[in-house]
Order: sequence, then structure tokens, then C-alpha cells
Amino acid sequence: MKVSEVMTREVWTCRADDTANRAAQIMWEKDCGCAPVVDADGRLVGMITDRDVCMGAYTQGSALREIRVADVMSKAVHSCGSDATIDFAEKLMREHRIRRIPVVDFVGRPVGLLSLDDLAMELGRAGRTKELKVEDVAFTLAAVCKPRSERKTVITS
Repeated sequence: MKVSEVMTREVWTCRADDTANRAAQIMWEKDCGCAPVVDADGRLVGMITDRDVCMGAYTQGSALREIRVADVMSKAVHSCGSDATIDFAEKLMREHRIRRIPVVDFVGRPVGLLSLDDLAMELGRAGRTKELKVEDVAFTLAAVCKPRSERKTVITS
């Protein structure tokens, strides 16, 4: 099964020079927990999550309008193409303990997101299929959700 069959196609981005307030506004208005961060050409340069915004405000002791996205975003981003397999994407999620993977085109512009939610929703629609198995999604979920204090090993199935 390909990522393109399961991913969320609507993706809202922000820029590194935007404020954390703008990122939070996108997440609130679009009911999402993250936004890919893009450069002037629309290429992926980072990711910002609702947790990044919250922790940035806490650690900097500043209002969101005073914090730049670049200062709180994740710069080490793991992405895949829409033609990647779900197995590959789940492996990335497990190895890097990430809940969402930006899906990019051939020049690195976001065209969608693949999240744990997408995998769970697909299981709900399709049930147990040859391409997507409950056990695989469960291993991925367990690896991503493992408490920080227990993250010494990665579950690979």
C-alpha cells in the first residue's frame, strides 16, 4: 500500500520567520497538531507542532507573537514521497518516534501528511488487509508513544 492512498492531502504550512502565534493560529483554525515549515520556494525546512509552540512559550517566557517559528521548530525532519510504501513510512515513525510524516514532491514541497491518525482511520475503514495489518500499526503506535524514560530500544516488528 502506498502513502498516497492513506495520507491527508490538505496541508497548511508556515514559514520559519512567522511567529509562533501564526503557527498556533493555523493549528487552531485548521484543527491540526502540526504545520510543515517551508522556505520561500515552498520546500520543507522543518516542522512545528502544538507542543513545540507550548514548550517554546514556557522555556522562553515570552508571548507567542514574540517567538519565531525558527526558534522552536524541529529542523531534523523525516519525510517521504507519496509513492513510498506504508511499511517504509511506519519504519520511519518507529525509528524516529514521530507521529506525523510530511509527504513531499520531487523537489521537497509538502503535498500531504501521514499521521498515526491516518493509519488508524484506514484500519477502521478497511479492517485487516494484506497491506495494512493491525499488528504493524500497533507496533508503530507503541514505539511512538513509549515514555521518554523507556525509549532505549525501538520496536521494529
